[in-house]
Amino acid sequence: MRSGAEYLRSLNDGRRVFVDGERVKDVTTHPAFREAAKSVANLYDIAADPAQRERMTFRSPKTGQPVWRAWQIPRSHADLRARRLFSEAWAEATFGLMGRSPDHVAGFFTGYAAVPALFATAGQKFADNLVAFYEFMRDNHIYASYAIVPPQIDRSKPAHKQSDPTLYAGVVKERDDGIVVTGAQQVATGGVLSDWIHLSCIHPLQPGDENYANCLAVPVNAPGVTLIPRRPFALHADNAFDYPLSSRFDESDSYVIFDNVLVPWEHVFIYRNLELTRDQWFKTPSHSLGNHQAQVRYVTKLRFMMGLAQRTIEMIGSGGLPPVQIAMGELAALVSIYEGMLLAHETAAPIKDGVLWPSVITLYAAMAMQSEFNGRMLETVRELVSSSVISQPSSVADFANPEVAPLIERYMRSGTMDAKSRTALIRLLWDFLGTEFGSRHQQYEKFYGGAPSIVKQNVYRNFDFKRATALVDQALNLPGLK
Repeated sequence: MRSGAEYLRSLNDGRRVFVDGERVKDVTTHPAFREAAKSVANLYDIAADPAQRERMTFRSPKTGQPVWRAWQIPRSHADLRARRLFSEAWAEATFGLMGRSPDHVAGFFTGYAAVPALFATAGQKFADNLVAFYEFMRDNHIYASYAIVPPQIDRSKPAHKQSDPTLYAGVVKERDDGIVVTGAQQVATGGVLSDWIHLSCIHPLQPGDENYANCLAVPVNAPGVTLIPRRPFALHADNAFDYPLSSRFDESDSYVIFDNVLVPWEHVFIYRNLELTRDQWFKTPSHSLGNHQAQVRYVTKLRFMMGLAQRTIEMIGSGGLPPVQIAMGELAALVSIYEGMLLAHETAAPIKDGVLWPSVITLYAAMAMQSEFNGRMLETVRELVSSSVISQPSSVADFANPEVAPLIERYMRSGTMDAKSRTALIRLLWDFLGTEFGSRHQQYEKFYGGAPSIVKQNVYRNFDFKRATALVDQALNLPGLK
């Protein structure tokens, strides 16, 4: 098993990452990424722990060695449950705050490898490439991230009609040894911390966009690859007491720039094929397996939110008030609905050609409501905690000042907690709710599945209208209606 220490050493590989106008020499020591890298390393150590062997691993069909359950192709409902318990262990270690942990893109490639025949429709070599790369990642505990969304340069035009056809990541040259890719793609969450970048496109492509209709993988440190992360929140989280979450779990989101990057043919799985680029997500269980992990992570995050809200009202002393209990009950109802839908991914999952697919209708229904209910739940928490997140010492340093510390201890405690413990709880809550890190998470969950309208269209396409309309037809045939 790959250890956390081995993972951290592997990141110092010459990758091109730029922050605040400077190239990062080593992401494992840079304050913008250091603690997040340690958080990922902890996931490796959890998976490698012999005491967790049954929960976290299964035996590789190729080597017989233990590998992450994230790579297990589910053949039964028990297999999918095992995948959920694996991802739940990792999600709980990050409180559901690292959305692109290594098990996420693993789910997509597992879904691809479950239906290699789809890739073979363009040539058997592409299916062989895909299966071989899946086995390589599985057996070497690889962390892959993905960049599958085109840049927001001019969404009124398709990729090939942009002002410069090399703005979007696409093929610019074909060679005997591979293809050459140039352009940009986003959002690459976790890209700075990963081993490989999966490049494809989940947005609809049009005839003429063939150069951008690909599915391939490149090492993060490949010549010509540059990552430009958004503002790293950890960089400005100057201590773990005041920023307990920002300092540890900011996985970062990046633009990925490809500048004449050579991709060997063995790492190309779809090549200039509009139909397959679309079908890879939905004619394999890739989208449902990857997002099954995402919903495990989200439900864990909601449990964490509920725990924060409960501890805060206990601290305030408002838990016995009927309005507070009603608001908490509504929150608990929504969280329980999400958890029930997560379990329904398994219980309602169909088996197709020997592969179990998580139930797409319950998955897409949950994702459709996630964008609407997440903001509503956060607003309820804000109302419950009221001014407690505002009336706080300026920083942990105040507790070390003998002039002000006694005043803080006297007046800023609660009925159940001393001042420093109370402040630690509120700092945790505020980092979840209101800091830049918290605000990014609110935006992230709102658009997690893409534009809410597109997710709702997926629900529409997958709902069992045949059964629903049959009931209407049955009713219309009741005596006296004709």
